[in-house]
Amino acid sequence: MEQELLEEYAGRIRPLDEEAMEKAWHHWDSLCKPLRGMGKLEEMLVQLAGIYGTAEPRPEKPMVVIMGADNGVVAEGVSQTGSEVTAQVLENMGDRISSVCVMAKTEGIEVIPVNIGMLTEGKHSRIRSRVVRYGTGNIAKEPAMTRQEALKGILVGIRTVEELYREGCRMIITGEMGIGNTTPSSAMASVLLSRDPAEMTGRGAGLSSEGLRHKIQVIEKAIEVNRPKREDILDVLSKVGSLDIAGMMGCYIGAAVWRIPALIDGFISAVAAYGAVRLVPACKPYMVPTHCSAEPAGKMMLDALGMEAVIYGGMHLGEGTGAVTAYSLYKYALALYYGLPGWNDGKVEAYEHLN
Repeated sequence: MEQELLEEYAGRIRPLDEEAMEKAWHHWDSLCKPLRGMGKLEEMLVQLAGIYGTAEPRPEKPMVVIMGADNGVVAEGVSQTGSEVTAQVLENMGDRISSVCVMAKTEGIEVIPVNIGMLTEGKHSRIRSRVVRYGTGNIAKEPAMTRQEALKGILVGIRTVEELYREGCRMIITGEMGIGNTTPSSAMASVLLSRDPAEMTGRGAGLSSEGLRHKIQVIEKAIEVNRPKREDILDVLSKVGSLDIAGMMGCYIGAAVWRIPALIDGFISAVAAYGAVRLVPACKPYMVPTHCSAEPAGKMMLDALGMEAVIYGGMHLGEGTGAVTAYSLYKYALALYYGLPGWNDGKVEAYEHLN
């Protein structure tokens, strides 16, 4: 049932509008400035044109979607804090006082906390309850979830985007909250990229050097115990992944279904983006890389996606904070795109593309 539904959604994804993108490039080149002088900001606007199907793109009502879930592997001591913090931060998001909420407020962006798999129900009325299961299994001893639960998690992400689209949202900014979630992220990255866990694992929200060594050992054990099949993304996700990653994978797929851009945040979001592309390749053109996480595998995941971040700021907080930071660049790009005069009005001789 879940597999068939996913395939139905995937079948609705269409390529970007090449004609709209060509017109957007033509408009950029008609403006009174050095050709392609704004680099990636110009590329970001052209991508929007292709996504929306118009050379006059406007990303109305962007929203940050936070997938919140707990991870059984926390029992192995891989994080500085306990799982109870996941629920508390989601409650703080309900009150609009978490890091991403404070940042998003400056841009007039709403943050949508989603409980996809915390150990408890969220109490705040703004938390959307979409629980697949209450916390994942301890991947050092057992699979994180069943294959069916992984599919359900992905569908939660797709349906969440559909809900927000119907509420007027035309841009998704992905984020996550889940104590211990850099452990399953690093485990997935290690398997999917065939790299040693030591290369792919960082300190997360803050571990000592000894804590980091232990975390690497736990990931090695998780891979040994579960033996995920690299070529099967759902097998990797269900055995050593997490529900927040499953939900974000669904967000990327859902964004492509409803033709809206999805901004990738940091390392964990990039793992989810890579997983979504492995599962539904057609969703990739709708993704926007934003910043390169300071986590060791942050750039590796972007490289695997064939993407380059626009910001290298050493950030690794999560919650979508890096992506919200990058969203501000759209405002400058839009201001130039719609506000700059043409060559004649600017009384400057037009530049030409040279070989």
